[in-house]
Amino acid sequence: MLEWIGAACFMGLIAILWPVVKCFGVESHSTLLIPRRERKRSTERCDSNPEGQGESDALALICKPSALANYLLKHCMSFCKSLSIPKWNWRMSSSLQTVFGALWPFDCPVHFIRDHLQLSDDGLVALDWAVVGAAHHKRRRTSSNSTSPVLLIIPNSFGKITRNVLKLCEAALSHGYLPVIFNRRSQNGTPLCTVKLQQFGDPTDLREAVRYIRYRQPAGQIYAVSESTGSGLLLSYLGECGSSSYVTAAACLSPVFRCQSWFESGPTWLFHWALLLYQKICLSRYKTVLGELVHTDNLFSSCSLKAMEEALFCHSGLKGTTTEGAGSWEVYWEHNDPLRDIDEVAIPVLCVCSQDDPIRGDPHATLPLELFESNPHFFLLLTNHGGHCGFSTSDEGPIVWSHQAVLEFFRATTDFFAAEERAKLAARRRGLSGAGKTFRHRSVSTCKRLPVCTHNIHTIYNWQRSYTR
Repeated sequence: MLEWIGAACFMGLIAILWPVVKCFGVESHSTLLIPRRERKRSTERCDSNPEGQGESDALALICKPSALANYLLKHCMSFCKSLSIPKWNWRMSSSLQTVFGALWPFDCPVHFIRDHLQLSDDGLVALDWAVVGAAHHKRRRTSSNSTSPVLLIIPNSFGKITRNVLKLCEAALSHGYLPVIFNRRSQNGTPLCTVKLQQFGDPTDLREAVRYIRYRQPAGQIYAVSESTGSGLLLSYLGECGSSSYVTAAACLSPVFRCQSWFESGPTWLFHWALLLYQKICLSRYKTVLGELVHTDNLFSSCSLKAMEEALFCHSGLKGTTTEGAGSWEVYWEHNDPLRDIDEVAIPVLCVCSQDDPIRGDPHATLPLELFESNPHFFLLLTNHGGHCGFSTSDEGPIVWSHQAVLEFFRATTDFFAAEERAKLAARRRGLSGAGKTFRHRSVSTCKRLPVCTHNIHTIYNWQRSYTR
């Protein structure tokens, strides 16, 4: 009920401001922000909207030329399907797209079975396994012999399970995946068992969760999708673990790349206020226990996302410390910047973004195009419209366009590398060296490598006692 009220109020406010937004906001994003050398190829390949059927939202796939890129353009139909949106349709508003994807109520047929996973420091994270229909009434675990692929979903860093995430779970189930949502400490009903919250880009908890999933599903491949600011955690994990990530391919929906500057400048004031208020409400239930570590007066009186993050994690806001560490905010981001180890990412990563994203901000300042132009593992699918994790279209079917693009990307990359392996095997059988130029997928043997971890998994997880429930 609260979601209905919140969505209705927000939609009413946007409706009042819509004439201003239409005059000053839409036309500034009329041209795709793509490199000059890519513009001809992208426009020619992806503009398929017939005239007279609304405004054509051209797509651009920005990446370093490679065999995999050519394969994706050939086999991913969503990459070449223009988002047709009538000129005066509400979907032309990036704010309405964002609210629709985040708050609009959705009669979801998906239910969840929760596992609480105890970590090495006695903290808890939660894994919500998605099931359909009456299956949720009977408590059961997925067979460890199942070969179904696992789709690990990382929601936004504020812990809100959005309509976008629920729709993704539904789409993944219909395509044969086993979706599981990763919930950080204290988020989405996860108990806070230690006086510790997860820092923005600290992948320690996620690493243990992935190893647990790998232990439960050793025969299934793992794919990962992150939403919004949750992409900071996924990119940090992929960069820190490199070829030992156990993930076959990953995707980021409306990611925030330059996170430090994003916290400092913040999104537009309305979304900034909403995110700040939501985070305060979620943390208020732990006010007493957090008072042992941080100055809660500073925490709950903070007027910006930066001030709240600083009060939670930086030394200047912790009890028992002095304010001498004036550079603690900079030090914090040295350890939590999602792009700090980006060159170590060893799997294909698709980023789906829109130019009119009101949360991420100006595309010229927030999209690292040089990353996609130089790193063969990163692919940027860029649209004119779509808002933040919205991407709703007027002719939308049961699956959102961005979700269809992600699932096609996973299928195509899997098929591509399977074909590469078959070609290498055939070359060996013929006694050839196989020195042809191929895409370097450095994570092909990730499951055979020893994990880079100081803990023993059998020590952390005592399966006889079972810390999950």
